[in-house]
Amino acid sequence: MNSITPFSGSPHSSDVVAFQRPELGVIMSLYGRMVAAGEWRDYGISNLRDVAVFSVFQRTAEHPLYRIEKRPKLRARQGEYAVFGTDGQVLKRGHDLKTVLRVLERKLIRAVK
Repeated sequence: MNSITPFSGSPHSSDVVAFQRPELGVIMSLYGRMVAAGEWRDYGISNLRDVAVFSVFQRTAEHPLYRIEKRPKLRARQGEYAVFGTDGQVLKRGHDLKTVLRVLERKLIRAVK
């Protein structure tokens, strides 16, 4: 008789960095507002060994407009969260995800004519 083992992801799933549910809630809240404003259209999530990346796209199948990264190894130094622009420039880095994402929320504020 064969033994069936439930699938729990990759064999080294403890080595992979991922966004936790509360972090994804904060990111998806901002994402939803930006989609409603017509700024963003698509996203992608990558869970790698040293970093978790949430990439934001203006159109599908192009380079990401922004990358939100979580690097736990930088927690004690620069902060584990960072937002990168299209050109790879760090727009904001810090220890608190909501504070780091404020750099993107400014894009929602527009002058009313």
